[in-house]
Amino acid sequence: MSSTRSRILETARRLIVERGPRVSMADVARATGISRQALYLHFGSRASLLVAVVRDMDEQDGIRARCEKALTGEEPVEAFRAFLRVWLRYAATIHPVASVLLASRRDDPDAAAAWTDRMDELHEGFLAAARHLSAAGRLRPGLDPDVAADLAWAMTSVSVWEQLTSDRGRRADDVEKHLVDAVTAALTGDPSPPAVHI
Repeated sequence: MSSTRSRILETARRLIVERGPRVSMADVARATGISRQALYLHFGSRASLLVAVVRDMDEQDGIRARCEKALTGEEPVEAFRAFLRVWLRYAATIHPVASVLLASRRDDPDAAAAWTDRMDELHEGFLAAARHLSAAGRLRPGLDPDVAADLAWAMTSVSVWEQLTSDRGRRADDVEKHLVDAVTAALTGDPSPPAVHI
């Protein structure tokens, strides 16, 4: 990646956190120290810039490879739990940008495009995880892998993580543990470990 492109993405990410996704191409160009024309040569539209920002965050973290690696564990349920932990820790990392995009996606098509692009890929990971459990005979009876993926994806969403940590004041590591237990129990039917008060 060129140094100019990297600077643009870093600047856009910072501005999104500071001002929200309504940041304009002119704002990004000005803060990066380049012309709007130069910015449009790198990113043809505001939507493509926002999508690139969130994809860049994913690539820097290596989240896809880390999720795939988690699912290679020999014991299917433990591999699923490892997959959930990887995702929830990443959700905590991307929360500042993700929460802004989430809050704005209904009335900002560019924010919606960026959000949908990343959530669709995340859902594919949950579908792979659910199919892995199903192939091992570990999904609870009557639960289809597609439905299981939807449930797990929704139960561990950024908005749920935000509600529990920001709105309810729960510690991130406690939220991670309890969501992993709850989602695993919901999909496999296996009882969760004994409850711990948070």
